[in-house]
Amino acid sequence: MKKSNSIVLFNQKQVRRFYDERKETWYFSIIDVIEVLTDASIPRRYWSDLKSKLKNEGSEVYEKIVQLKMTAPDGKQRETDSFSTEDLLRVIQSIPSPKAEPFKLWLAKVGYERIEETEDPELAFDRAMKRFCISSKKIWRKAFCTGTSITLKRLMSHTPESFPIFPLFFSLTVGVGFIRPAT
Repeated sequence: MKKSNSIVLFNQKQVRRFYDERKETWYFSIIDVIEVLTDASIPRRYWSDLKSKLKNEGSEVYEKIVQLKMTAPDGKQRETDSFSTEDLLRVIQSIPSPKAEPFKLWLAKVGYERIEETEDPELAFDRAMKRFCISSKKIWRKAFCTGTSITLKRLMSHTPESFPIFPLFFSLTVGVGFIRPAT
């Protein structure tokens, strides 16, 4: 499967997406998202009505619609209204559906957290470290997340060459004693 065209599943329903390598941005078919988030029997009609409402309200989101060719259910390439992730999240806020509520609550929570992080940047660092501790290799978790002392030589043997932020982690942790010289 190519990164430029793929399908993701959400609640056992397909959502078509396209990756623009030049802009490094994902675009999602709004028709597919509406089908997932509403009980509309004709998602295309629901989108047409919502699009008219957004246009009449003067919503900036209406101006962000991108027509992209994506594979339709019949296998043919057809143009469909699409949105970048950021704009899609804005459209979801306009969908009056109980199925869209969890997304709206999540957006409000994330927005609140980011506002807090601008006031206290340490919160952003703590969030990044928690995510790192959850997703990293066991040896890295031992060194950085539990505060266990480990030799630099042993740690480097588990460092992928493509780990660009190692110098940052090294400089942050060597001063607090998580990494000790090899003996």
